Order: sequence, then C-alpha cells, then structure tokens
Amino acid sequence: MLRIKALPVLQTHISCYPLVAQRVHQLASIKHVSMLPERRRQSLLYPFSSLEEHLSSQVNQEEFKIFDPSLEELRQAETLFTPSSKHNIDYSNSAVRIDHVPVLKQPEVCFMGRSNVGKSSLIRALFSLAPEVDVRVSKTPGHTKKLNFFTVGKAFTLVDMPGYGHNAPRDFVEMVEPYLQERQNLVRTFLLVDGGAGLQKADLVAVEMCEEFNLPYVLVVTKIDRTRQGALLALALQLRDFIKNQTSTCFPQPFLVSSVQFSGIYLLRCFIAHVTGNLQLNAKQS
Repeated sequence: MLRIKALPVLQTHISCYPLVAQRVHQLASIKHVSMLPERRRQSLLYPFSSLEEHLSSQVNQEEFKIFDPSLEELRQAETLFTPSSKHNIDYSNSAVRIDHVPVLKQPEVCFMGRSNVGKSSLIRALFSLAPEVDVRVSKTPGHTKKLNFFTVGKAFTLVDMPGYGHNAPRDFVEMVEPYLQERQNLVRTFLLVDGGAGLQKADLVAVEMCEEFNLPYVLVVTKIDRTRQGALLALALQLRDFIKNQTSTCFPQPFLVSSVQFSGIYLLRCFIAHVTGNLQLNAKQS
C-alpha cells in the first residue's frame, strides 16, 4: 500500500454551526451572469473559452470540452446548490478516523489539495447560493484537522479533506487513506492544483495515491484570476498531456476555476451534479 508521508496541509476553518448569514455574491447565480456582455459571460461559464484564441491550430480544442454542458444544464445544476424548505444544505459532521465518519447513503464527493491551494475558498464559492452554510477561510495553514461533511439535501455529500502540505496533522495518513479506500459511496475525488504553481511533488504523491486506489478523480486548477493567460494555457496543455500519458483514472479534462471571479464555478457545480447522478446530460459527458 502506498504510504503518504505526513505532508503538511492547508486546513480550512469551517464552523460546525452557521453564524450570521453572509451576503450572496452578485455572481453566485447564472441569472446575474446572463446579463453580462457575451465575452465576459462565456469566460465565467466556460473559462477555457478565453484561452481558445491563443491555441495553436494543431491543438484539438475538443480535448478541453469533453464536459461541455448547455446553458440550460448549467441552470438545472444550480438548483441543486440552492436551498429550499425541502432541500437543506448544511454542515453535517466531522471525523478524525474512518470509524467516526457519518453513515450516509447518498453519493459523495471529496476535495483535497495542498496548503494554500484555495480549497476552502472554492467550497465556499460552490455553496455561495446557501450563505447560511458558514465556510470560513483561515489564513493559518493547518487549522482544520478533520474530515468535514456537508450534506446537499438527499442528493449528495461534499467532504472537505484535510489538506497536505504545511502543518499537516500527525495522523493525516491514518485519517485520509482509509476514507479513500473504504468509502463505498465516494464517486469522485477533486484534486486541486494551484494555477500559479502547477503540479508540485506533493500533488504527484496525491495523484499516485488516487491511481493506486483506482479512484476516479479530477484535476481542478484554482486561482486562475491570478495567473497570466500565457502561463495558464501552458499549464492546461501540460495537464492535458500529463493526464493522457501518466494517469488511468483521472478525468481527461482539467477544470479551471476562480473563487474570486466565480469563473468555472457553474461548470464545476454541473459536473458534481452529473457525477453524483442528479443530472442527466444530453451529450457525451462522462
């Protein structure tokens, strides 16, 4: 079995109980995005579109559009992230060992990444339509030491994993490996990569773990608003080749997101809705 060293980790501070409801971000919903100029709208809904004009004619753009839902499908997915009287979205539980994790039958997705990759900010953006779900971003790496579970009605559960990198909990391996190996309802792992730093050694260890455990996973590039377009395009091409040549269980399309500008948040919501079985798409998505 692959053993991960106690790689330090960014931990998100997530309160167990909602405090004061935060104001909904003006771009949290597609309704507001649809009123923007077309170029800006497209770059938010489909972030790779802003890079297409810089691509060489020899590059197959379809490799970056494997998951390419329609605007209507993006809207349908958004309803899953919108709370109602019959659809509650909230913090559920935390666990430090596999025998402490809550018994939940609905499909589950988990998010993991190294220190300062923007994991907590991304989760907060995904849940921005449910501001009563208090996802706090800590400036101190290694703050959270647990697996944090968020239930989205009866549709699925989202798990915030202890990160790897600076100040990892001592029992990181004992906490994370059994969960990834034994969680029967885990349908997808989202592995976050810093857009400005690219794949780091610690990320490669995480990739190796997902591959060894035969886990279906996805690479998500964060902080694209801080990354120059040339560098972002180079990273996207690098990740495409890395996935194609060095992985077997990774989804072939990397996702680009910005938790500040909300670029790619709508697409990622749609992908989560799809892989958890809550949204059937009309085209070739998988």
